[in-house]
Amino acid sequence: MIVMRLLSSLKHNESERGIFHLGRALVKNGYTSIIISSADYDDELVKRLEREGSIYHQLFMNKKSWRALLRVAPLRRLIEHYQPDIIHVHSRTPAWVLHLALRHARVARQPKLVSTMYGFYPINKYSQALLDVDTIITVSDSVTQYLQQRMRREHLAPRKIKRIYRGVDTRIYPYRHNPSVYWLRQTFAEYPELEHKKWLVFPTVIGSEYGQEWLIDILGNLQEQFANIHVIIMDEDDKIGDVPHEDFRQRSTTLGLAPRITYVGSRRDDMREWLSAANIVLALANQPESIGINALQAIHLGTPVIGWDQAAYSEILQPLFPEGLVKKHNAKALCRTVRNQLESVTRPDMTNKFTMREMIAETLGVYQALHLQSLEEERRQLVAKRKKKRLKYPLK
Repeated sequence: MIVMRLLSSLKHNESERGIFHLGRALVKNGYTSIIISSADYDDELVKRLEREGSIYHQLFMNKKSWRALLRVAPLRRLIEHYQPDIIHVHSRTPAWVLHLALRHARVARQPKLVSTMYGFYPINKYSQALLDVDTIITVSDSVTQYLQQRMRREHLAPRKIKRIYRGVDTRIYPYRHNPSVYWLRQTFAEYPELEHKKWLVFPTVIGSEYGQEWLIDILGNLQEQFANIHVIIMDEDDKIGDVPHEDFRQRSTTLGLAPRITYVGSRRDDMREWLSAANIVLALANQPESIGINALQAIHLGTPVIGWDQAAYSEILQPLFPEGLVKKHNAKALCRTVRNQLESVTRPDMTNKFTMREMIAETLGVYQALHLQSLEEERRQLVAKRKKKRLKYPLK
């Protein structure tokens, strides 16, 4: 089986997309793994893919770029060369390039198409290419329900939908992992205000949809009871011109809460250490979250997570840590849950759900089922062709 995967970029969070894990699994099972993306050939991520046995080709198919249409012919040539059995698209622009490339492609057998819906994409013309496939993979039940409702509303033909949760690599995020003494010393040297504090980690940047305003409620209501409470935000401390960031900083300063907030920067390589060292990880996005990967990582590390009872956070916390669920957008309930957790620490149990291994196995299952379906369709066509030939030239 030959599997070709199309991505705009390799820079996406690999825990969400499993690019490397899936490529490794395909090769290990004796299949051919082909990756097409915009990354340069000398990129370390590309070298890693090739070391693990995948074939890589560079094609610029950047998001919402009309220049991506110039890649239709090169992609068609690659499809004709490799004759893939499965083509998996991970975003909308590559999906459009793929559909145009397949129109006049000379292939022995039409490849089966798979797409992944990573979020609550608007169901419009731009998203249509992700829907015109044999199987749509959704990353949560929330996305599945959203997609089904929108497709009915738009009178779109139903497609086969398979929900596959994003998974965590438990070798990288082992249960009850403890940061090293070296990391702690280095962290306290850089951020001395964090020593001897209760860490509430907000593992995302500040933005209009991420819910940083709820941190003000938590600090304002609990600072007297917990003198050592401290919020850590994964965002830069010197953002200029970003309106939500400036509003949050001004408000926290006006209320005298700024000394209780530390900004440690986004896109950190040591996210595991911050999540495992936290007393609580907060999942407070105002908009429904489709994946919630940081919450998942924290749960697998054994760190308590407190988040709104909506979308992916509900699907994660309900089976793994229901104590952390809070009625959405209820400040009083949020503060009460944080207080209870700080007073009486309870931790999530070790789990084998939402793992990378489970995610890869289910994705391979989708590929294998479609490949068998394709072989069966080819066999039926061959039988029908032979019957037609016998009818046309009957034996005398």
